[in-house]
Amino acid sequence: MTAESLRPLRFAFGGMIALAVAMGFGRFVYTPILPGMMDELGLSAADAGLIAAANYLGYLVGAVVAAGGWAHRHERNVMLAALFASAALSAVMGLTDSLWLFLATRFLAGVASAFVMVFLTTIVFSHLAASRRNDLQAMHFGGVGLGIAVSSAMMAALIQAEAAWPAGWLWSAVLSAAGFLVALVLVDEGPLGNGSEHREPKLPKSLPLAKVILAYGMFGLGYVVTATFLVAIVRQSEAGRLFEAIVWLVTGAAAVPSVWLWNKMAARRGLTVTFAVGCAVEAVGVAASVSVGGYWGPLLGGLLLGGTFVAVTAIGLRASQVLAPLAPRRALALMTAAFGLGQILGPIIAGYAAEWSGSFTAPSIGAAICLLLAASIAWSAGPAPKSP
Repeated sequence: MTAESLRPLRFAFGGMIALAVAMGFGRFVYTPILPGMMDELGLSAADAGLIAAANYLGYLVGAVVAAGGWAHRHERNVMLAALFASAALSAVMGLTDSLWLFLATRFLAGVASAFVMVFLTTIVFSHLAASRRNDLQAMHFGGVGLGIAVSSAMMAALIQAEAAWPAGWLWSAVLSAAGFLVALVLVDEGPLGNGSEHREPKLPKSLPLAKVILAYGMFGLGYVVTATFLVAIVRQSEAGRLFEAIVWLVTGAAAVPSVWLWNKMAARRGLTVTFAVGCAVEAVGVAASVSVGGYWGPLLGGLLLGGTFVAVTAIGLRASQVLAPLAPRRALALMTAAFGLGQILGPIIAGYAAEWSGSFTAPSIGAAICLLLAASIAWSAGPAPKSP
């Protein structure tokens, strides 16, 4: 194979590693580390929800800021700076026990994650489209699941070593720094066509696009409860710390091939229909995590969460870009902002509801209802063009 034929594969793999750092570790490693923080620091469910919400607020702010034209022709540099910051901020989390510093650090980590998601995806998608290898988008988004799977293996090793909670953050920083170096080498250019003298136009006025954006926000609100508190739910069941890592490993492993699998349906039924079905399937997993007893409930919850949330995220973003073909970055940024707003509300509401009720059952059922609403709204948007 020639260097040119390997080019799209290189960008897809580089994108996968970068998303493993920024999302798998930078965003979601909080979930398996959280129970240890709650036990050893005495954090309440409400405190845990606030820390998660700070991260999601940062994600929202980062997405809104990324929607502007200030990074024109500098997307790669901004993405790499944010990726490095994500690794550094993981280390900061392991070096403090202050709630206020947790909030500030996770806020900044959320900003960094959004910058990586928006600018990295813009870069990778442009190179894949130019090579007519849109099928490799699944590899790119598979990075989220890869990061979750690697972080769960890391946590299993730390549990066996009886390490305290800061070790999770510090080792996350080490692995994230290694991933940053890989991305630095592989993602060696900005987006193609970035030399154009014209900036993207405003988003078109489109009811289907508005519905997809609204559904995406509801999806963010619905999925985030289980994504944030799944391991804490397992901790409440007293199934053992190693089982906590196993549940999170199942989540990550299911996420890795999920985009490829759901793309098969998108190619036949269209993006919005697939988005709606994915939300409905995820609602089943969210409800099962608290309503099915024993080991099976959390395992099913982790399996269906991992098997849907990355793919639904990716398919929603692609649907918005199809509905706004002349302003793909603006569409991506606005979708990310709607997603971020839902994520801010989710852990705050869930945390206080869990503290008030004494369990995560009520907030999880509420999250499942939000996912069903997202499915209904997306379905009503009508068929979008099928996935390429």
